[in-house]
Amino acid sequence: MYEVGIKAHFSAAHRLIDYKGSCASFHGHNWEIEVYVSGDTLDSVGILVDFRELKCSVSSVLEQVDHCDLNEVEAFRECNPTSENIARFLFDEFSQTLDCDRYSVSRVVVHETPGSVATYTRG
Repeated sequence: MYEVGIKAHFSAAHRLIDYKGSCASFHGHNWEIEVYVSGDTLDSVGILVDFRELKCSVSSVLEQVDHCDLNEVEAFRECNPTSENIARFLFDEFSQTLDCDRYSVSRVVVHETPGSVATYTRG
């Protein structure tokens, strides 16, 4: 099994509803994400997925959340925009644009701050 990934980032604000602590207040982050795809078969050049294609797809999806109030994004109107829920949302969105016969999204890692990380993987 091969796995390749890229890092990207976006800036957004949020607040956590019913949270007892400072994150209940509106605040922002410069989120860093990692997106990984995996598969068993390389193409004739020896590539699982072209990094340019991966970066383009990731950038397109991140436009939905970059410089937004995440609480106003449709996906987070019924659930808190926690790092865990953001990782799951991005995983689902990336899967729609990237998954194909040879490879699929295997995990998304979300860094809310340099020392805090949440990961969502295919279950």
